[in-house]
Amino acid sequence: MNRRYVPNIGGKKNDIQFLLMIAAASALSLGLLFYTYRLTQGTLFASRDKKDDDDEELEEYDSSKGSIVSADRPRRRESGMGQLPQLVEAEQSRPETPVMSNVKQSVANIEEAEIEEENEMNGSNPALSFVDLEELDKQGKIFFKAQKYMEAADCFTKALEVGEALRKGKPNANVVTKQEKTLLNNRSAMYEKQAIAVGEGPDANMWVDLALADVDMLLSHEVSHAKARQRKLRLLEMSQPPRYFDAMIEICAMQLLFMQENRDRLRMGLPLPAGVKPPVEQDKIEKVMHELLPLELDKIMASKEKEKPNGSASKLPASHTIMQLLKSFRGYNAWMAVAARDESVESLTTQLNDEVQSLEKIKLLLRRGRRHAFDKAFSNAVDDFDAAMDIVNEVTAAAASDESQKSVLLALEIDEDYPRLLEWAGLCRHLRYDLDGALDCYDKCSDLEPTNTEILVKRAGVKMDAGKVDAAVELFQTALALEPDATDALLHRSNLHMMQGKTEESKSDLERCVALKPDFTLAYLRLATVHMATNDIDNAMNALESAGKLDPNSSDVHSYRGELYFAKGQLEDAKEEFEKAMENDPNNPNAFVNAALVVLNTPSSSGMPDVQEGIRLLNQAIKIDPQFHAAYVHLGQLKLSMATNLSDARDVVALYDKGIKECRTKEEAKDICSMRILAVAQVEAASALNMETLNMQAQ
Repeated sequence: MNRRYVPNIGGKKNDIQFLLMIAAASALSLGLLFYTYRLTQGTLFASRDKKDDDDEELEEYDSSKGSIVSADRPRRRESGMGQLPQLVEAEQSRPETPVMSNVKQSVANIEEAEIEEENEMNGSNPALSFVDLEELDKQGKIFFKAQKYMEAADCFTKALEVGEALRKGKPNANVVTKQEKTLLNNRSAMYEKQAIAVGEGPDANMWVDLALADVDMLLSHEVSHAKARQRKLRLLEMSQPPRYFDAMIEICAMQLLFMQENRDRLRMGLPLPAGVKPPVEQDKIEKVMHELLPLELDKIMASKEKEKPNGSASKLPASHTIMQLLKSFRGYNAWMAVAARDESVESLTTQLNDEVQSLEKIKLLLRRGRRHAFDKAFSNAVDDFDAAMDIVNEVTAAAASDESQKSVLLALEIDEDYPRLLEWAGLCRHLRYDLDGALDCYDKCSDLEPTNTEILVKRAGVKMDAGKVDAAVELFQTALALEPDATDALLHRSNLHMMQGKTEESKSDLERCVALKPDFTLAYLRLATVHMATNDIDNAMNALESAGKLDPNSSDVHSYRGELYFAKGQLEDAKEEFEKAMENDPNNPNAFVNAALVVLNTPSSSGMPDVQEGIRLLNQAIKIDPQFHAAYVHLGQLKLSMATNLSDARDVVALYDKGIKECRTKEEAKDICSMRILAVAQVEAASALNMETLNMQAQ
């Protein structure tokens, strides 16, 4: 299951849904390979007994049978490459490969091209014959065995020239023969061997490009050519820099062809024939994704930063998320009590007019902002705190040359409300992920109140989100040295320990936290999460029971309890708890996402889960909190599995783009980005293969 990331509380998901999501994102384990994985029962990518490359031998052409002799010969042939959408960058330019134009032929034309051998020999040039082509082919193979790759490539080139000449004047002169396909494949193998022999550098890249040109030409005539696709994947990784996105597309193309060849068995749930395995091993997929994901994340974050207006901040998270953060600090009840006793928003608004002096206006805006926070009108609260800080900045700037403004500034700095304004302003900036702005406010507040441990904890939270773990550790140590019983310091430090994978230290902090404050509901919930992470189900349930006694109507308590039932396989109990969580707080996005996962794991009367209900719940989670990135991941996976055409699949990519736009950090964008890579690669591969859908059931 999954919970919304809360600033200052953890920076890391630490529950069941998170683990499921990461497993799904690590490779092509959902959508494209679902049926195959199910049938092979976890041995999906077992190593092949025979290598699928041309390291030891070249492809042979059997002229007596008119076919290629190959253990890995495809069972079917496809039409030419389809038009690629604009989702993938154009390929790098390559040197032109001599001989043979890249002519695309339909399946029908290719079938018609299977003519008799004697017709192949009757070309327009009487000086050339099929014997010349075969002789050049044999010479090329001799050079290959002698590891003279360029001489071999030259022989294959001349043989291709003969083949092209022999076709001139024929009814199907533009149709490439199987012999020529074999020659193209073998010449590409020579270029690949030469690239390996040269090593790294521009010369190696030139040979890689020549090999890719031959492979692409071959695939334009026979889209399912297995050896060509395996070579293309190797070449894309050899290219400098490596072209990992194109490599992932090639992986998807091979897997789609494999699934299409075996679609009848996959549909019926029958085991695959003995020895039949998918064409790409798991470690290869993981390697490509491992290399590709950071590159794509860097591009995404750079693009987001470029498009971000100057001075703009991210949106606020959902009100439920903000309340989680506010309740985690010891000062929560105190400011809530002050706000409750204060005047109403309407009354405070009437006092804010043009006649009010700067200092008084700052104090009124602070009070009204705090009252908005009490009413959970957080956007209005942020506006008031920002407006108050704008006045502070104006006064500060004017004080250098204006004595009256200097006196206002001096009065402000000794006013008891000023640290509270800085504290609220820091919190609001942190919520919008303006980490520098938040730290600036908190640092000024600490200068005014150096022993205020709550401010130290909030500063540590900003450091955590900025990835400055050592600085956060030091701030927690300072806070606990000043006040060893500071429960908020213990709570937030426990989350830092979880980020570091130190579950025992995290559990120790939380156990001390609840011992000091037995009515701290959030601490019990976090303790339950730690127990769940270590598979200590009994103690997790005990912690949840303690939280439930303190707040039986808490949406979070029901949601956490539902997660525990889900982990135990008690889906009906989990569903009931998530429904209570949604009822008690309709603004809790976690409950909706978790409820969706239960629905999707529970068969209906028809034997299938209620997919539409799952989609509704996930959409509602996004509506509640557009920044809830886990909802985009699950919704995208679900919609991609249901896509009946490539247009629907591209809509999933658009959904992921929307989710990425809402992400504030690289860590938040990581899961969606990995899913987007897989979705785009599958769509591009299907388009290149002229497939109309990714759905095996729909074909």
